Amino acid sequence: MPLTASNPYAEPARPDPDALVAQLQAEQRQAGRGKLRIYFGSNAGVGKTYAMLAAAQRERQAGRSVLVGLAETHGRAETEQQLHGLEVLPRRSLAYQGKRLAEFDLDAALARHPDVLLLDELAHSNVAGSRHPKRWQDVQELLAAGIEVWTTLNVQHLESLNDVVSGIVGIQVHETVPDHIFDDADEVVVVDISPEELLKRLKAGKVYPLEQAERASRNFFRLGNLLALRELALRRTADRVDEDMRDYRRERAIGEVWPARERLLVGIGGRAGDDALVRQVARLARRLEAEWMVVYVDAPERQHRPRPAQEAVLKTLALAERLGADTATIPGAQVAQALVGFARERNASHLVLARVQQAFSRWLPWRPASLPEQIALLEPGLDVLVLSVKNTKPESVPRAPVGDKSPLAWKGYLGASLACFAATAMAELLLQVFDPANVVMLFLLVVVLSALRWGRGPGAWAALLSVMLFDFYFVPPRNSFSVNDTQYIFTFCLMLGVALVCGQLMARLRHEARVAAERERRAGALARLARDLSGALTQEQVTEIALSTVSGVFDAQTGLLLPDSQEQLHIAPGSQGAIDTSVGNWSMEHRQMAGQGTDTLAAAKALYVPLMAPVRARGVLVLQLRTAQRLRVPEERRLLDACASQIALALERVHFVDIAQQTQVAMEGERMRNTLLSAVSHDLRTPLTGILGAAQTALPHTPPGAAQDMLVQIRNQAQAMQQLVDNLLAMARLQQGGVHLKREWLPVEELVGSALQQMRERLSAHVVRTEVPAGLPLLQVDAVLMQRVLVNLLDNAAKYTPAGTVIQITARVEGADCVLVLQDFGPGLPSHVAAEQLFEPFTRGVTESSVSGMGLGLTLAQRIVEAHGGSLHAESTLATQGTVFSLRLPVPEQPPVDE
Repeated sequence: MPLTASNPYAEPARPDPDALVAQLQAEQRQAGRGKLRIYFGSNAGVGKTYAMLAAAQRERQAGRSVLVGLAETHGRAETEQQLHGLEVLPRRSLAYQGKRLAEFDLDAALARHPDVLLLDELAHSNVAGSRHPKRWQDVQELLAAGIEVWTTLNVQHLESLNDVVSGIVGIQVHETVPDHIFDDADEVVVVDISPEELLKRLKAGKVYPLEQAERASRNFFRLGNLLALRELALRRTADRVDEDMRDYRRERAIGEVWPARERLLVGIGGRAGDDALVRQVARLARRLEAEWMVVYVDAPERQHRPRPAQEAVLKTLALAERLGADTATIPGAQVAQALVGFARERNASHLVLARVQQAFSRWLPWRPASLPEQIALLEPGLDVLVLSVKNTKPESVPRAPVGDKSPLAWKGYLGASLACFAATAMAELLLQVFDPANVVMLFLLVVVLSALRWGRGPGAWAALLSVMLFDFYFVPPRNSFSVNDTQYIFTFCLMLGVALVCGQLMARLRHEARVAAERERRAGALARLARDLSGALTQEQVTEIALSTVSGVFDAQTGLLLPDSQEQLHIAPGSQGAIDTSVGNWSMEHRQMAGQGTDTLAAAKALYVPLMAPVRARGVLVLQLRTAQRLRVPEERRLLDACASQIALALERVHFVDIAQQTQVAMEGERMRNTLLSAVSHDLRTPLTGILGAAQTALPHTPPGAAQDMLVQIRNQAQAMQQLVDNLLAMARLQQGGVHLKREWLPVEELVGSALQQMRERLSAHVVRTEVPAGLPLLQVDAVLMQRVLVNLLDNAAKYTPAGTVIQITARVEGADCVLVLQDFGPGLPSHVAAEQLFEPFTRGVTESSVSGMGLGLTLAQRIVEAHGGSLHAESTLATQGTVFSLRLPVPEQPPVDE
C-alpha cells in the first residue's frame, strides 16, 4: 500500500529476501523433476481411478505420451472402459508364499520414460523382493527421473490421520503414506460424492462384488464412518490449499489479507486484562473451529517497563500456549505496523484487541488516533474486533516499587545529566570564539549520544536539561531563567523539539539494533551447533559439543541423560549440576518437557527436555538456568527446541553409523566364514566319499567280529561327517545366493518315507512311529531340500535322545496349512537356551558334548521351510519331557488329476 497523506502509517510492501532465497532453492530442487498429481478421496468407490483414467484419455487425445503403469479397476465395467486406447504396461511376476503375484514393473517404466505415468493406489505395499517396500517410494524414483506421475490416495492412508481414522471406524490401516508426499504434490484433485450416493453404488455392486459389499456395509461402510472420513478429507485438502495460498502470497509479496479461512490474531499489550482476553478468544476460536495466535509487540517505549509488567506478558503468552494458540514476540517501532505486518504474513482474517479507555484524551481536539483506527488505515481489509475485558486499564508505563527499579536506569539519567553539565562547561570555553547559535549543536550532540547510549528516557531528560542549561547560562540575562528577547523562546522550542526527535530516533535505532543482535545471536548459535554436530563421529563428541554450546547460549549448567543398551538412562560425562534421572525417565517416556518452569514435576531444580529424533527419543537434555524466566520468551523456547532437535538428529545419526559399521564388520566376517567353510567342505567331500565307499564295499566280505564292528563304526562316522559337510555347503550357498527352489508336486507320505529310508541306519536304535493319514493334499515343494529338512530333524532327535526312546511323526491339515509334527520323548530342550535360539547358526543345546555337530542342521531346516512360505518352531512338552518340532507348509490349489 503506497504512503499517502490519508494513510500516514502505511509502508510500501517489499518482498521478503529470505522468502525469495527459499523460492529459488525450491525451484532449483524441482528443476528436472517430474510432477506429481494425486487424486484424493474419502473412501474407496468415490471414483478416483475413473477420474484419473478420464483425464488420461484427454491427455492422450492432446498428443501426450500416456502409459498406464498399474490401474486397479476391481472389476468395475465403467472404469475398465476408460482403459480402451491407453497403453498398459505389462506387470512383473514375483513369487510370494508359493504364489506368483503381478506387481508394477518399475524398471520397465523407467526405460519407457513416458510423459505421464498412471500408478494407482499410492499406499500399496510391494511384494517382498521388489526394489522398494512401498509404492510411494517407486513414485519418488519416477519423479526423480523426470516422469510425471498420476496416482490415487484415500484419506485413511495418510500417516498423520491413521490413528484418527482407526478411532472412528475401529479398523487399523497398516498401509500409510508420509504426509510430506501429499504436501509436496504439485496438484491434488479432490474426488468426492455424497455418502448417500456412495452407499447406493455399494448396494448396486459398483464398489465391491455383492457378497463383499454386504459385509462392507455392515462394518466399514456405515453412514457415520463415511461422513467422518469425508470431513477429514475435505479438511486435509483445505489445509493444503491454505498453505498453497500463503506461499502464493509470500512469493508475490501480496500485502492484503485474503480472508479465505478463519484465523484470529490476538494482540496483547501487557495490561491487567490480557489473561481474560486470551481466555475469551480461546472460547471464540473453539466455537469457530479457527486457528488463533497471540502476539506481543516489543516496541521501544515498552523496553523500560518494570520487571513485574514484563513477567505478566510472559505469563499471558504461556497461558495462550496451554490453551492451544501459537505465540510470538515481534519487534516493532510502531505497534500498529507490526501487528498489520504479522497479520499479512500469517494471513489472519481477524485482529482481536482489548478495549482501552483513553482517559482524558478523548476530550482533546488533537486526540491521537487509537490503535484500532491506525490498523484500519493501514489495512482496511482486516477485520478488527475490539472486545470488552474487565480490569483493562489504559496502557502506560507503570511505576515500579523502589526495589524493582533497575540500577542501570538511574545510571542512564545520571550519565545524561553529567554529559549535559560537561557540555555546558565546554560551551563556556567555546563561546569565547563562537556565537551562541553554534554552541547549540554541542547540546544536540549530547542528546543524541545520551539516547544512543542509555535509551529513550535519558535522551528526553538530556534534551530538557540542555535547554534549561542553555537558557540559564548563555541567554541574557545570564544565570537566570528570564528571557529578555522573545526570539529565544522560539529557539528554545525548536531546540527542544529537535533534541526530542533526535533522541527518539536514536532510541528506536538502539532498539532495532538490540533486536537484530538477538536474532543474530539465536541464528548464529543454531548455525554453530549444526556445523559442529555435522562433523561429530562419536557419541562422546556429540555430547561434548552439545554441552558446551547449549551452556553458553542459555547461560545454564547443562547435562545429558543418554540410554544404554538396556534402555536405562545414565548421566553423560561432562554433565554439570544436580540431575534427577527419575525426572529424565518420565520426560523421555512421555516425550514432554518436565521440571523447572513446566507444569510437570515443577519442583525439580532443572528443566528436562526430551531429545526427539525421527525414529525415537535419543536422550534428555538437562538445563539448570541461572535466569529461570529466560525460557518464558517464546523465541528462546523455540531456540531451545531447535537445539534439542539438532542434538537428537546428531545422536541418531551417530547411532546408525555405529550400527552400519557393526553390520559391515559382521557381514565381512560372515562372508569370510562362509568362504572358508565352503572351501573346507569341498576339500573334505572327496576323501569322505572314498572312506564311505570303501567301508560299504568291505562290509559284505568281512566276517563277523571286531573287524566288521570297526567297519560299521567307520561307515557311521563317515555318514555323519558327510551330512555335516552337506549342511556346510548348503549353508554357504544360502548365504551367497539365497534359496532357489525346484518345486514339484509330492505327497506327504513320500517325503516322510524317503527321509526315513535315508536315516534307517541312524534310527535303528529308536522306535519310529508314523501317523500320516491317507488323502492328505499334495504339496508343491523342492523334494531334495525338503528331504534335507526332515533328515536334519530326525538326525537331531536321534542324537539328543537315548537309545530305545520313541520318535513319532504325525501329519494333519489345519486351515490352509499342512502341519508335520516330529516329537521325541527325550530330555527336552535345555533350560538355558530359548526355543528360537536353537535355529541360530552354530547354536547347540549342549555346548560341551560328545555328540558331533556344529549347530547348522536346524538353521538350515528353518531357512528352507521359510523359503517355501512355511514356518518351523520348537517347544518342550510338559507331560513327556520331550521336544516337539512343528513344520507348517501352505497347501496350494491342487492340480487337476487325470482320470
